[in-house]
Amino acid sequence: MRFASLASGSGGNCLVAQADLTRVLIDCGLSLTDTERRLARLGLEPADIDAILVTHEHDDHAGCVFDFAAAHNVLVVLTHGTLRALRAAGKMHDGVRTLFLRSGERAPIGGMEVLPFTVPHDAAEPVQFVLSDGAAKLGVVTDIGIGTRHVEQMLSGLDALVLECNYDRDMLWSGAYPRWLKERIGGPFGHLDNHDAARLLGALDRSRLKHIIGAHLSQQNNTPALARAALAAALGCEPGWVGLATQEDGFDWREA
Repeated sequence: MRFASLASGSGGNCLVAQADLTRVLIDCGLSLTDTERRLARLGLEPADIDAILVTHEHDDHAGCVFDFAAAHNVLVVLTHGTLRALRAAGKMHDGVRTLFLRSGERAPIGGMEVLPFTVPHDAAEPVQFVLSDGAAKLGVVTDIGIGTRHVEQMLSGLDALVLECNYDRDMLWSGAYPRWLKERIGGPFGHLDNHDAARLLGALDRSRLKHIIGAHLSQQNNTPALARAALAAALGCEPGWVGLATQEDGFDWREA
């Protein structure tokens, strides 16, 4: 199994994973043309995508899901709560194929097994995903307020992990955001800061881990160096070994 990121951050998120001939997107929060352009950069065409797995309804993750699916006849995989929220926001297209998932229930999509799991985030029915091709496991966690025991269980024993490192606490609380937004980001249903991401990583079974990628970095309240240093400290490795997903470029293909 291999995986890459088209983009990661509040300006739009989209990750692609491939197992044999099956290719899925996790989220699609870029514009339609930008998604198509970034897929081409990775050597893919829209027709190569079999499904879009949707974590939750926020625009930076789901803003283009149904536009892309309608334009290219792609299956949309999501929870009932996320679909209701997208319908209420006017983001749903009739005629798009959908598959509903429940947290903890495994689902085969082509040559890939998809396992959604519940996370604390301020959305209708948010999930994150563990993907497997039978040999390797990839975990993706991009929007989560706190690391719970359940999340630790879901992310243990992975070969690769894409983990949110949204903000540095000092930068957030000393920054220009209004207080209500700081409290939302820093609350238990907001986003994961560098320190808590490192704590979560340190609590996992990492015996198989070959890739760790910091993701969803705030451009206002974090820096790549701070995120890398936090994750490297949890692993006891050099910061250069830790990968980062950026808003501009995501990251290139990696083999899980």
